[in-house]
Amino acid sequence: MIVNDPGAFLAALARIDALPRAPATARAAFLVSPLDFSLARESAADNRYMDLDLATDSGRALTEHAELARRLTIDVPVVTFPGDAQAPDGIFPNNAFATTAGHLIVGRMRHAVRQRETGRPDIRAWFSHIMGYSTIDLSTGGHVAELTGALVIDRARGIGFCGLSERCDMAGARAMHAAFGLHLTFCFDLADGEYHTNVVLAVLAGRAVILAADGFANPEAAHAIARAYPDRTLWIDVEQKQAFAANAITLSPHRVWMSARASTSLSARQHAALTAAGFEMEAVDLGEIEKAGGSLRCCIAEIF
Repeated sequence: MIVNDPGAFLAALARIDALPRAPATARAAFLVSPLDFSLARESAADNRYMDLDLATDSGRALTEHAELARRLTIDVPVVTFPGDAQAPDGIFPNNAFATTAGHLIVGRMRHAVRQRETGRPDIRAWFSHIMGYSTIDLSTGGHVAELTGALVIDRARGIGFCGLSERCDMAGARAMHAAFGLHLTFCFDLADGEYHTNVVLAVLAGRAVILAADGFANPEAAHAIARAYPDRTLWIDVEQKQAFAANAITLSPHRVWMSARASTSLSARQHAALTAAGFEMEAVDLGEIEKAGGSLRCCIAEIF
């Protein structure tokens, strides 16, 4: 079921919650290293979190990325693919690749500079030949579907939260709903200037959310999502959103990962709320990588 009205979403929840639950977190993850790190001018056209005037340091980006991969292994096995200097945004593979059990899903990217990523034969071959996954290829056609950048998923409940923008249209939302085998997808317009849902919303192990209300064109959509996680919603303000506090991920049921900048932006009360919800915090310095307009969650493609 795909809905675009907050009331219809809330009405559907009771039926969805009666269904068996799936694993809330991934069993592994993969990353793509920032080879010859730079900012993609084409992507900056609709990503206000990028500043093309900033100088970049390729060596520092590589160090940050390697430390992220090392740290993540306390929760899951991590595979890192080599970067491609011709695809500078490739360090954010979650927009281009995603998985369900037994399937690799390949997204349809808006910008040509990112469409190069989805054709990578090594990533496709690794999943087909090594993992034995079949491929659901959404990379062609007239739709736009930037996977778990546009679609934030509660894997436990089979619910997708799809923000519509230049990076995802309704045709793309329908294609992703089918590809991920979701029970329910709630589609809503992102606020002007927002490019991906995963900078305004994070679902934490299926039992809590981080929400930036100003990232939604209709605030009622954000409040409907909050009602789906009663007493487990962490509201963040504009500055915290800009610091990527919603670009977070859980790779185990009891740990939240976000960048050091994001973690520092949260108040002591907000940190305490995450602790009360049963989460430990892990923060990784990604100051250089964040110049490219994404943060920790964007760097991680989950393997289910």
